[in-house]
Amino acid sequence: MSAVGNIGASFLDRVASVRRVGAVICGVLYLAVQPRYWPRTVRERTAKQILFTGYEALSLVLLLSILVGVSVVAQTHLWLSRFGQSDMLGPLLVAILVREVGPLLVNFIVVGRSGTAVATELATMRVHREIDVLDAQGVDPMVYMVMPRVLGMMFSVFGLTMMFIVGSFASGYVFGFIFNVTPGDPALFAASLLRAVTPGTVVCLLAKTVLPGMVSATICCIEGLGVQGALTEVPQAATRAVVRSLSSAILISAIVTILTYV
Repeated sequence: MSAVGNIGASFLDRVASVRRVGAVICGVLYLAVQPRYWPRTVRERTAKQILFTGYEALSLVLLLSILVGVSVVAQTHLWLSRFGQSDMLGPLLVAILVREVGPLLVNFIVVGRSGTAVATELATMRVHREIDVLDAQGVDPMVYMVMPRVLGMMFSVFGLTMMFIVGSFASGYVFGFIFNVTPGDPALFAASLLRAVTPGTVVCLLAKTVLPGMVSATICCIEGLGVQGALTEVPQAATRAVVRSLSSAILISAIVTILTYV
């Protein structure tokens, strides 16, 4: 009975965590559509979050996209050509890079780079009672601290994923063209990719970028603001935020993939 009780308590804790994350996301969306919650300070915080999460990580994402494009695009076409299935190049690359690899890798980069920073920053502010000072001055932490980070990371994940996809296809084609393992006409290559993009692909891409971006940012904010006051809790909160964010990104990706192909 003790083991069953522990399992039940753990399950209820997970349900409560999911409900908490969902409530924060709903609150952010509710605030985001009201212009009165967008003063200059909040706009600046959002822009800075996009700058840090998106722009400053662009070079790393492009480098990774080049490596993935060279290893995936060229080799995929080479193997398909050997079996006489070159017409499957577009659908296969879209399924691999657009639906699966691109969004997941970008989410990993954003969580590891920016999620840790968000959780650590908010936890440190919590320990130093800066959040209490803002609250005492009438500044809503939800508007000033949480909403800019959630929306900033969401837009950054989407933008970085698009850059990753474009970089992967471009680098893969150039590498394959140099070594004569991809179609010589770039228009044919682009047309094969565009034909493989369906409304389901667009929905899948949006779901795997927007949802994990918001969920990861929300988890990092919750973990950072949940610190009670001890400085030793800051690295623990950052670790929990990264682990739970990565787990949620993988889980959301798996659920979306299952719903897409069912």
